[in-house]
Amino acid sequence: MMKTNTIKNLNWTALTADLDKEGYALLPNLLDVDEAKKMAALALDAAAKTPQQSLSVLELGKGAQWRLSGELPDPLSALQEGLYEMLSPIANRWNETMGLASSYPLKWQEFLRENTKVGQKSSHATLSRLRGGDYQGLHQSTDGTTIFPIQLVVLLSDPEAEFSGGEFVMTEQRPRMQSRPMVLPMRQGDAALITVAHRPFKGTKGYYRVNLKHAISKVRAGERVGLEMTFHDTLGIHSNG
Repeated sequence: MMKTNTIKNLNWTALTADLDKEGYALLPNLLDVDEAKKMAALALDAAAKTPQQSLSVLELGKGAQWRLSGELPDPLSALQEGLYEMLSPIANRWNETMGLASSYPLKWQEFLRENTKVGQKSSHATLSRLRGGDYQGLHQSTDGTTIFPIQLVVLLSDPEAEFSGGEFVMTEQRPRMQSRPMVLPMRQGDAALITVAHRPFKGTKGYYRVNLKHAISKVRAGERVGLEMTFHDTLGIHSNG
């Protein structure tokens, strides 16, 4: 599992440039294969203690998901904290560029206290298990009033051996332009930092705000297990954006 000091030693210049330019940044091999399998087992064990949610009932697609509410397993909570403290300066710059008055504390525990003050008390990590014919529709993780603009997604299954299809997809809507589709190439253990909803984009006449959503395309065969984790806590109500 990637440690906090390792997170700090990532190439944040390149990651920041990717987030600014594309709205996402890939983290190849965030977990090695064994770690991905262990994380899947941990997440599925936590999910077994939580009622399964139907994506079709939630109008989010077809398949099953579980919200890993409450205190997350140690590897996930450590990952949240380490990444948040590297991402908070980026998030603050984005808000300033978009003319938003809100800002984020640089320290994780301070941000959690702000979440609690507005009634957001439940950690938001969602485990999805998609089988042949299942998919996850376009959505945004925007539960609550305090929203951190960047989140993490991790692929825990092997697309070469355990499933086919099931690509991670993003769309970006720019003013007066066609939506831009993006497919993120991910292997088992790969992760990506993605825009939750809005980010600044520099056009020919200055910066403007663009809107992003993300999804998982239809799984053709096998079983795909993935994890989606925000840095803000949630009210416990899922939004499809």
